[in-house]
Amino acid sequence: MADPTGLSDTDPTSFSNPDKVVVTDIDLDLEVDFKRHVLTGVVNLSLKKLIDGVDTVILDTRDVTVHSVIDKQTGQQLEFVLGEKLPAFGSKLEVRLPTTAQKSCDITIKYETSPECSALQWLRPEQTAGKRQPYLFSQCQAIHCRSMIPCQDTPYVKCPYTAKITAPIEIKILMSALLEKSEPSPDTGKTVYSFRQKTPMPSYLIAIVGGDIVSRKLGPRSHVWSEPELVERSAFEFDETEKMLQTAEDLLGPYVWGHYDLLVLPPSFPYGGMENPCLTFVTPTLLAGDRSLADVVAHEISHSWTGNLVTNKTWDDFWLNEGNTKFVERKIVGNLKGGEKLRQFLAHKGWTILTETVDVLGKEHAYTKLVQDTRGVDPDDSFSSIPYEKGHAFLFYLEQLLGGPDVFEPFMKVYIENFKYKSITTADWKDFLLSYFYEQTAAGVFDNVDWDGWLYGVGMPPVRPRYDMTMAESCETLARRWLDSSEEQLTDFTYSDIEKFLPVQTEQFLATFLNHTPLSHAKIVKMRDTYKFSEVQNSEIKFRWLRVCIRAQYEPAIQPALQFVTEQGRMKFVKPIYRDLYNGKQAGLKPKSTFEANRNQMHILPRTQFQKVPVSRIIKISSTFNHRYTSYLNQY
Repeated sequence: MADPTGLSDTDPTSFSNPDKVVVTDIDLDLEVDFKRHVLTGVVNLSLKKLIDGVDTVILDTRDVTVHSVIDKQTGQQLEFVLGEKLPAFGSKLEVRLPTTAQKSCDITIKYETSPECSALQWLRPEQTAGKRQPYLFSQCQAIHCRSMIPCQDTPYVKCPYTAKITAPIEIKILMSALLEKSEPSPDTGKTVYSFRQKTPMPSYLIAIVGGDIVSRKLGPRSHVWSEPELVERSAFEFDETEKMLQTAEDLLGPYVWGHYDLLVLPPSFPYGGMENPCLTFVTPTLLAGDRSLADVVAHEISHSWTGNLVTNKTWDDFWLNEGNTKFVERKIVGNLKGGEKLRQFLAHKGWTILTETVDVLGKEHAYTKLVQDTRGVDPDDSFSSIPYEKGHAFLFYLEQLLGGPDVFEPFMKVYIENFKYKSITTADWKDFLLSYFYEQTAAGVFDNVDWDGWLYGVGMPPVRPRYDMTMAESCETLARRWLDSSEEQLTDFTYSDIEKFLPVQTEQFLATFLNHTPLSHAKIVKMRDTYKFSEVQNSEIKFRWLRVCIRAQYEPAIQPALQFVTEQGRMKFVKPIYRDLYNGKQAGLKPKSTFEANRNQMHILPRTQFQKVPVSRIIKISSTFNHRYTSYLNQY
């Protein structure tokens, strides 16, 4: 039965019909207009008919103005209809194919984006570190590319792309592709950049950035880009990028994307990182000064295989991207920094995050399922740490069941080789797993696996994997000492308590207090002074420390917390801090006034999440922040 909304049978978050006509190549020719906050120009789409007699291609758009559609070969104007806008999903663009088209054709769409384009963030010069030039960056995951380019905006479709981008001469343009050349446009004061991405990829990985940015070399195939004010700090922080790439190659096979560059974005970027091919975006909150937060780069590097090379066919199976990536990330970090004990500690930490997320969402909530049902659902609403941590726990459990890393890691490499350049479903993954481990399957090793419970059950997984608790126990032992100590015993605590902790252990130590009765103010002050938490530059530790203070209703922490949520826009930090502030009885009106004052400085994605309901419903000054709108959207 056809969906009455007009959404596709192949992907419930897209209007497109790639099972009938598929886009095989995208070619862009766009100009960046910083005054109007729009991209203008054309997109050339190469199309291939998969069914005889089909005469219409259906594309996704959102808030774009389509001026014309022509047959690129003949110049013939093609009929098109732009449908009514459907909330979250945009408008269906139906184009009548050329009558001369047999198996393939090329169409050219002349269009421009809207200033409200959800994929693009436009910053004024004063919103940047250097305050010299405006700044532009994109975020197309999950279904925002349609607001930037008329396309088949679904991970079901993967294709290469080329782009020609015209921008003011003062602006440097980068994309999720290899730069082929840049040259001045005669008499215009502009520069034309030409890019090529030869490896097929889904639309959500198309990315563009423009600003006053420079680079430093990290290794033989990597540079880091940022505004000049941050470039030296960034180069230091991400110096181990090549080691991470090599470790990932050992696990998964050759890196196929050419170069691997990093871009440190302005603070309003709402995630920790985004795995755009050739150009990973990262948040400046990773610049801790001691490389302690560079593990996010290991996550984004892993996506070069799990997500970018092998991709979930629809957002129902997002865990195939993120669960596998989290699994590989922790193997990379363990191999480089602390061995199997560290990997096991990080796995246990992930289980704790999973538990907290299920508690926030509710153990019966549909979004706690590993495999989602995204019919009628904006994928942004369904994203949480579930696909990351529940997916990781499932793979960790299977690895233990099958005999450990020596048995499971060869499977991962063959899995990538078998499905590279393709988009797959959970059923494809499961069939391949059982086929690869055919001897174990025949011997009944999988007989007691609760496949339905793991993949389709709500709440926590049916089985908790076994974790080496050595590193976790030292964190919990110290936390218990603080919880059990009297105020007269506080002199027993010294900096040596945490001196040998890794930063992730300090994070875990602080996170322990979020599940217990709030600490007294005397303990807060003693902990702050003893462990120097007020001076910490690591954003993950600062985040947890501020939450501990807010939970204790320690009023001197309110202003630092408000500063923290306004100086950066990472949703992982901003939403829980706001929730905690509104749970606190001493917060007064400061959080609401801060939120209102900074609303327009936020990235459009978190701002949209907050604005889906009236502010009066999101922000409850007298009691609690509405949990339904403050669940963790995305761990990264």
